[in-house]
Amino acid sequence: MSLPESLTEVLDGRWAHLRRNARSLLDGRFVTVPGETGEQARERISRLVREIPPEVGVAAGFPAEFGGGSDPGGSMVATETLAQVDLSLMVKAGVQWGLFGGAVYSLGTRRHHEAWIPGIVAGEVMGCFAMTETGHGSDVQRLRTTAVYDPETQTFDLHTPYEAARKDYIGNAARDGRMAVVFAQLVIGERRHGVHAFLVPIRDQDGRPMPGVTLSDAGAKAGLLGVDNGRIAFAHVTVDREMLLDRYGQVAPDGTYSSSIENDTRRFFTMLGTLVRGRVSVGGSASAAAKSALTIAVRYGEVRRQFTAPDSGEEVVLNDYLAHRRKLLTALARSYAYTFAQEQLVCDLSDALAGNEMLRELESRAAGLKAVQTQNATRTIQMCREACGGAGYLAENRLPGLKADTDVFTTFEGDNTVLLQLVGKGLLTGYRDAFGSLDGWGRATFAAEQVREMVLERTAARTLIQRLVDAVPGRGDNVGLTERGWHLSMFEEREKHLLEGAVRRLRKGAETKRDRPFDIFNDVQDHVLAAARAHVDRVVLEAFVAGIASCADEEAKALLEKVCDLYALTTIEADKGWFLEHERLTPSRAKAVTGAVHELLVELRPRMRTLVDAFAIPEAWLNAAILREEPDRQASMA
Repeated sequence: MSLPESLTEVLDGRWAHLRRNARSLLDGRFVTVPGETGEQARERISRLVREIPPEVGVAAGFPAEFGGGSDPGGSMVATETLAQVDLSLMVKAGVQWGLFGGAVYSLGTRRHHEAWIPGIVAGEVMGCFAMTETGHGSDVQRLRTTAVYDPETQTFDLHTPYEAARKDYIGNAARDGRMAVVFAQLVIGERRHGVHAFLVPIRDQDGRPMPGVTLSDAGAKAGLLGVDNGRIAFAHVTVDREMLLDRYGQVAPDGTYSSSIENDTRRFFTMLGTLVRGRVSVGGSASAAAKSALTIAVRYGEVRRQFTAPDSGEEVVLNDYLAHRRKLLTALARSYAYTFAQEQLVCDLSDALAGNEMLRELESRAAGLKAVQTQNATRTIQMCREACGGAGYLAENRLPGLKADTDVFTTFEGDNTVLLQLVGKGLLTGYRDAFGSLDGWGRATFAAEQVREMVLERTAARTLIQRLVDAVPGRGDNVGLTERGWHLSMFEEREKHLLEGAVRRLRKGAETKRDRPFDIFNDVQDHVLAAARAHVDRVVLEAFVAGIASCADEEAKALLEKVCDLYALTTIEADKGWFLEHERLTPSRAKAVTGAVHELLVELRPRMRTLVDAFAIPEAWLNAAILREEPDRQASMA
């Protein structure tokens, strides 16, 4: 087995068989077409989404009895893999089988499953996930669409009271959706029971809007041309009682409401927790797109030459320039790190779902990884575009499309700032049920009495990582810069210090601003976000360390160790100011970190092509003209 193949084996992880299936079954006809019009892209994606071979696994998350594979982890990996083929295809499939189908399965009960899941799996019932409203995106607990129950008719009156309450940016709504899972405030008599989900027909068999349903196109977008995003409004639409997805809240014929979760806030966040797979898929898909961009840029940098070296008279290959190499290799190290963190998350989530449980820690980790992976994709794809010069600006070279298609991922499935705030909140409160909304942050008793010191819980390879940390001989300048235990300790100390600082500031705010609960938290929001980012960095590093330990090939393992060194040291270097301010680094040690990074860039230069080849992205999927053409056109014309 070659070195790239050994790396591929460890990168592919538990669901390597599904990745191999996709690489062999998704041929060139599934790949994005540069220069398409919006209508052409929608027509193509609408057709192709129904032609995805079942062996690829996008519907694998549903039970086998309904046509799935009883493999939720496999469905997330399959969706992620589609992102390297065509991001519109990935989003379209994600809406159908992840969001729409996932909501029916996770929030519905047996009667909904039997009636609808087989058709959803087969692509016969195309649907929408109608949560976001024009006036409420991240704050979904306060959606304005209402569903008022009438016990005489045993129906709900679904209504959009004003324009800001219309469902907006909804995938599949403008063209293909026939059904929608609609999130609305459940009202029975004078009592509101919070947001619940309803399965609602929005088009008839001929594609015409159902009575009372207004459908419109969301308009031109920067990317994802193949996804028919639209808007939905309801004018007193009648919905049968049986169409309430009532796993967590039931309405009897006479209007009696019951739920196994009495607290409305807790019930709402429990419902959202069951839908975390979509967030996980978006994060993984963003990283998959970044890998495509890096493969194109690194391979182009191996053959494209610029400027003449004075000592040889020959033009220099782009990847030989330190500045160019630093950008690409640093991004490659992050991509490897996020690959292992994503694999760990999907494995843990799949195991939890198999055991019929959902751990709050997994929801928090999914939120944090989605935030950092989508931010990284935006940054990395732009860097790769620049690294390819003018060629990188041409649609035929894929990079502009990757940039446009992934840009929305930073707000899709949760705004990244809100998601990192969710991570910070989890660190501070341990997801106490009573503080499901931001209102709870400001309570004086919460800030002064209930914040506890967070014990840094390991998320991967606990014994190994603790052993590495314990083996570090102190924290001074005498410790080797590539000592893994030192890296882990630095990441841990930063997280712990930031968290303790946020706690202290919250307590101080509670003492001076008891009557201004919003200000108590708002004043330390920057601190909480910094703690959240530090936490995610630690989780990612621990997953990288665990991934290396799972590698059986010694040559591949040694290379992964170097890549992990680069990830850890460049992360420390990027936050050098904090480490210096808090005396975790001396000035000389900080300079030595940059020196060590430069040494790694030299060591890894011969392996740049190997590192991207290990992503195993088929040539047809890359679909970049600069990888098919001889870049030195003067030589080819001579």
